[in-house]
Amino acid sequence: MLDATTYTPRLKSHYAGTIRAALKEEFSYKNDMMIPRLEKIVLNMGVGEAVKDTKKVKQAAEELSKIAGQKAVITKAKKSIAGFRVREEMPLGCKVTLRGDRMFEFLDRLINIALPRVRDFRGVKGSSFDGRGNYAMGLKEHIVFPEIDFDKVDEVLGMDIIICTTAKTNAEAKALLKQFNMPFNS
Repeated sequence: MLDATTYTPRLKSHYAGTIRAALKEEFSYKNDMMIPRLEKIVLNMGVGEAVKDTKKVKQAAEELSKIAGQKAVITKAKKSIAGFRVREEMPLGCKVTLRGDRMFEFLDRLINIALPRVRDFRGVKGSSFDGRGNYAMGLKEHIVFPEIDFDKVDEVLGMDIIICTTAKTNAEAKALLKQFNMPFNS
């Protein structure tokens, strides 16, 4: 087993050793604190079938916890919406916010293991930035992660992945993610 005091995620050391210097040269930053870095990664699963069966949210939260390596929080409805048969405080999904080493470990698994396992994968959309340096993407199947046992899954769920950076512009954020080998298609 690895000793927690000496272990550093592969992408974290790659960022510190290579990526920071490349970004500083590319954008000619005057100060090291101006160099963009990853802040957090938020994973979110909305479970539409939760209206009929609340057990599906608990199962989704367990599977998201396996993927993230951290306990998922169940999200609840803020308002009642009669048309959708949703009542206030009804569980509708789950989410996890990853920071630090777990964030780098998840990004490594996402880029090198999960995305290549997606059927008909041609890269992720390069235009899904929000203007403030954050990137959002969706996966239609959560079973592409190796932590999920395909035989024990009752229903395939989708998930949203939001990568938050300290970059000020989309170009800086895209350059940062390209340095991490994010497979952009454009």
